[in-house]
Amino acid sequence: MFHNYLFAVLLLLHFIVHPFYISLTEVRYNPKEKSLEISQKIFRDDLENALTGQYKSKVNFLTPANKTDLEKKIKKYILENNDIYVNGEKLALNYLGYELQEEAIWFYLEALNVPFPNTADIRNSLLHKNFDTQQNVINFYLDKNPKSLILLKGKDRGLISF
Repeated sequence: MFHNYLFAVLLLLHFIVHPFYISLTEVRYNPKEKSLEISQKIFRDDLENALTGQYKSKVNFLTPANKTDLEKKIKKYILENNDIYVNGEKLALNYLGYELQEEAIWFYLEALNVPFPNTADIRNSLLHKNFDTQQNVINFYLDKNPKSLILLKGKDRGLISF
């Protein structure tokens, strides 16, 4: 009887503690500036684990050993895992920086000289190499109501038509 109880508790703990891997990307078209303003929210521990594995050295956002080196690694990783095409044209994404927010990190990017979007083809493969169940939620705003995508490992690209 005790073993059944213990098994049930362990099974319940597995479902409670089992991690959920998700990121959020918000893309906003600024018609006045003809630009895209992009912010990405990623859980800090997931990204630290991914970057530590990729670069074979410990990555810590709270107490970085070398902030300049960390910035280079982040910029490279973020830009390698994101592409946006508007109306069939690939945009040049500019990495602007990041800010820590409790257990997550917000990353900021922009694209300049962007025509009014009729279509947006978005690739986001953040953390797909590290977590099979990673979901990257994309919200693209032309106005107050976003069009959304959920990108997964094996389906890291999606098309939005406006």
